[in-house]
Amino acid sequence: MPDAIFADPRLARIYDAFDGPRVDLDLYLGIAAELKASRVLDVGCGTGSLAVLLASSGIEVVGVDPAAASLEIARAKDSRVTWLHGDATSLPPLSVDLATMTGNVAQVFLGDDWEATLRGVHGALRPGGHFVFETRRPERRAWEDWARAKPRVLVGVREQLELLGVNLPFVSFRHSYRFPDGSEIASDTTLRFRSRAEVEASLVRCGFSVVNVLDAPDRPGKEYVFVARK
Repeated sequence: MPDAIFADPRLARIYDAFDGPRVDLDLYLGIAAELKASRVLDVGCGTGSLAVLLASSGIEVVGVDPAAASLEIARAKDSRVTWLHGDATSLPPLSVDLATMTGNVAQVFLGDDWEATLRGVHGALRPGGHFVFETRRPERRAWEDWARAKPRVLVGVREQLELLGVNLPFVSFRHSYRFPDGSEIASDTTLRFRSRAEVEASLVRCGFSVVNVLDAPDRPGKEYVFVARK
């Protein structure tokens, strides 16, 4: 089940405002251009930020996400993208050049669903196709910053981030939103923090070779960006 922050229609409508400028996507656009990718699969596409940018550059894009409310926002942005409600384990035949997972997508898979997702992505790629995604470095302890987060007010809505618990490799937190009419919606999230060695081993088990592990240029030292090949 997707978290409310993605699945609740009221939260989906304000998600982009709170997510802010997506400078992190420049890296993915650059990699797509470098690989001369003509067909891209965006797994966990959410409200479609990356998919729309890729489509605007002439790339054929498929975006898949389990949150129907987020997909509704995405569909309204660009009809050139093929939007699919589901996940990487339920894809039709695709044969794409590149698959991506941006933001926290790779960390929402807490158990066996991680390798099931990797195998689904592997099946969607053409032979020699690439898979690019990011994960937070556990040693940077991002949850300590979350514990100090101050409330934000955007588009008339107040957001508060609360750290709920740290039981590594799992970290849980809550986003609470108060709307101008006084109503409130809370969204609880748990992420899994995997080490670089753990991620690389899972990729190899699922049929990938690890081509490179990059630093995220917009968050130096905080993220691993994995580039793998089928």
